[in-house]
Amino acid sequence: MNKITIAIDGFSSTGKSTIAKQLAKTLDYIYVDTGAMYRAVTLYAMQNDFISDEKFHSNDLILKLNNINLQFKFNPSLGFSEMYLNGKNVEKEIRTMKVSNFVSVVSAVPEVRNRLVKQQQEIGKSSAVVMDGRDIGTVVFPNAELKIFMNASPKIRAQRRYDELIKRGENISFEKVLKNVNKRDYIDSHRKSSPLKKAKDAIEIDNSNLSLKEQFTQIMLLINKILKLE
Repeated sequence: MNKITIAIDGFSSTGKSTIAKQLAKTLDYIYVDTGAMYRAVTLYAMQNDFISDEKFHSNDLILKLNNINLQFKFNPSLGFSEMYLNGKNVEKEIRTMKVSNFVSVVSAVPEVRNRLVKQQQEIGKSSAVVMDGRDIGTVVFPNAELKIFMNASPKIRAQRRYDELIKRGENISFEKVLKNVNKRDYIDSHRKSSPLKKAKDAIEIDNSNLSLKEQFTQIMLLINKILKLE
């Protein structure tokens, strides 16, 4: 079977990681959650007091980028890889609302993006990879055989994120989650370095009213069509 590169971009809380994991498991491909990488860098910035509601010392973070070691380690009990920051599993910590509040700001720093893009390109040098993020089809893998752009209404995305956070035990209001979703949409779309946008040859999927099964079936049809042409 031929192998291809699958790039999945889109707004926050559109289920990019969920579908990417599902596809990678079905196809026996490598899965890379680039959002986890940016979240881990954000967590590092928070731990070192580089960023808070009052400040962001981006230059201090840039100077310490060489001290940040990111690794994906496969967890067989979960069936997917988890993010490790400097040798520590931070998968749960990076998914909190606190990290979500700052991740788009940290991700907008050109030096951060350049460093992580190089790492992502290295991981996906050979095909057979499913990678999701904001700039996979436009910057990381502009020649990917399949590019998907995920979308959904802000309220639906906020509800998904809210339900996820409540399930994890966070005390948060829906209004704060919706505000965060809209804020991240704006920052991600308007940053100077690798802004979130649909690649010209990407296929947009609005999953506002799609079930996970419907979404998976739709994308697998696209993949099978490409593989038969290879």
